[in-house]
Amino acid sequence: MSISGLQSLFTQHRGMTLAWLVLVGTTCVAWSLGGTGDAASLAMYGVVISAFVKTWVIGFQFMELKHAPKWLRHGFDAWNIIMCSVLIAVLH
Repeated sequence: MSISGLQSLFTQHRGMTLAWLVLVGTTCVAWSLGGTGDAASLAMYGVVISAFVKTWVIGFQFMELKHAPKWLRHGFDAWNIIMCSVLIAVLH
């Protein structure tokens, strides 16, 4: 495969590459927060928020919600925000 072929492949899959980087980054943040003994509540909130960020990225990028009707995209966004808020409130 030529260099231009690799570049076009990356351009076509740039959204997936970015989503993968966000997923790996949030996993690393959650893992580092989960391993700390200090400020346990901050670590717990960070892990919960990173889990919902990953849920949103997977839904938006890999479940093709970016091409879905607006009501479905906004419903998914609202569900993520409400569930994350409820879980943080319950854990608080």
